[in-house]
Amino acid sequence: MIDMTIVLNVVTLLIAYLLGSINTSIIISKIMIGDDIRNHGSANAGATNTLRTVGKKGALFVVIGDVLKTVAAILIARLILKDNLAATYIAGIGAVLGHNFPLYFKFKGGKGIIVSTVAMLFSDPILGLVVVILAILIMAVSRYVSLGSILGAVLFVVLSILFHRQDLDFIVFAFILAVLAIYMHKSNIQRLISGTENKLSFGKKN
Repeated sequence: MIDMTIVLNVVTLLIAYLLGSINTSIIISKIMIGDDIRNHGSANAGATNTLRTVGKKGALFVVIGDVLKTVAAILIARLILKDNLAATYIAGIGAVLGHNFPLYFKFKGGKGIIVSTVAMLFSDPILGLVVVILAILIMAVSRYVSLGSILGAVLFVVLSILFHRQDLDFIVFAFILAVLAIYMHKSNIQRLISGTENKLSFGKKN
């Protein structure tokens, strides 16, 4: 006998993955500069590289697109599973996997920080907001987006253990998001250590 809960969980994960695979950075770059964002800058298909390569308007479109696809994935998941927390965990992870390894773009996407942030805020708005504020402060002081993203991912796990110690599902969710974030930033970590990481700048394009 097939367990329908497992089937629904797999379907939910797949739908979230397919939505996450819609990489707005690649789409926007092809529209605005006529080329794939992965051929420019850091070769990462995300908002930061879009900001540096395409400009503020392009980066804004990418942020909006990443937020919308994640929200859509979570809301659809909640309709399917009728369990808001489980839906958020599964859809959040699925959307991040899709964003990082997009089916439609040869499995080479972004680093999933905006997608992870949306999922985090849906899972626990207060805890998520604390992590976002701390990550932004780190970025503002250091001017390293990667450093704020990495430390924000670690902080999410630490705070999850502190404030959700009896909720293993939440902790596992936080841990998976953190592992994915850190893995996708492995080259940034090497550059941070060597002192060659690019700092955030808003001055290149309008």
